[in-house]
Amino acid sequence: MLPREVVEATASAVLDYQGMGLSLMELSHRSAEFKPILEEARSLLRELLDVPQGYEVLFLGGGASMHFCMVPFNFLKSKAAYLNTGTWASKAMKEAKLFGEVVEVASSADKNFNYIPKGFEIPADADYLHVTSNNTIYGTQLHSDLDSPVPLIADMSSDILSRRVDVSKYNCIYGGAQKNLAQSGLSFVIVKESALGRVERTIPSILDYSVHIANGSMFNTPPTLPIYTALCNLRWVKEQGGVAEMERRALQRAETLYGEIDANKMFCATVDGEDRSYMNIDFVMAPGYEELEQSFVEYCASRGVVAITGHRSVGGFRASCYNAMPLEGVEALVDCMRSFAKR
Repeated sequence: MLPREVVEATASAVLDYQGMGLSLMELSHRSAEFKPILEEARSLLRELLDVPQGYEVLFLGGGASMHFCMVPFNFLKSKAAYLNTGTWASKAMKEAKLFGEVVEVASSADKNFNYIPKGFEIPADADYLHVTSNNTIYGTQLHSDLDSPVPLIADMSSDILSRRVDVSKYNCIYGGAQKNLAQSGLSFVIVKESALGRVERTIPSILDYSVHIANGSMFNTPPTLPIYTALCNLRWVKEQGGVAEMERRALQRAETLYGEIDANKMFCATVDGEDRSYMNIDFVMAPGYEELEQSFVEYCASRGVVAITGHRSVGGFRASCYNAMPLEGVEALVDCMRSFAKR
């Protein structure tokens, strides 16, 4: 979901960018008009996440899945540690095995990934520990940065800009933009420069973070329109009060919806306790009411609440509460739950 004003600003730029008589989509990525867009977007992401000196911000084409191989290509010298908390963490770990030894420090697969493992041991000789901060399918989330004896690397596709992050703990933070930043086709990377250039393998230029840094995100033609949308969205986040305000709103939305799930006899959450995601809230019909699942989806749709069907591996329902979702959207779903149960 995107703020309405961001959608409108993007639509306007598509029709006529700043009165030029040209669409933003028709401008060269090396033009005098586009370069400031890219630089402001990079600068705003740095500002909003309080990115320290020594780190670079990149906007690249594609999605997070490309970085599943780019990360080990650039950082895995001999051994990497991975925390397996769901589908995307598993996919990232699979790619890393092509480049060296991979240690699965812990997994929550035993309970269909409905919790975040705790108390696991991290090999001190690992090059990095990879985590997926928010699990869109299973509805779990790391709400704070882990303490680790080795540098962290994180896929933050689905909760970037929704909570404060200590970037200094990470060698790399990456993600697809289409959950909380812009439309699909764009990925972001925050990378520690001094952590690069330590592997002995030859890295293809297009997969080398150092090459992208040296070319200012323009080694390959960047996806210009999604970058403009990201810029508009970053401006919106700043105007709203920054990441701290996004975090406050995320908690408010989550407390409102989880409160109803826990109180309503017809529904139950799939995740308990501190691991509940603030971005993707999963729940199912309570025992005895399972046959009403489709009826509830149809009832919600009739009242303007759509796209709440859960992932096929979990079932039930999933309410995605990204930054642009107003509290009123959550309250509309809560009203549906209450009135459906009353019926």
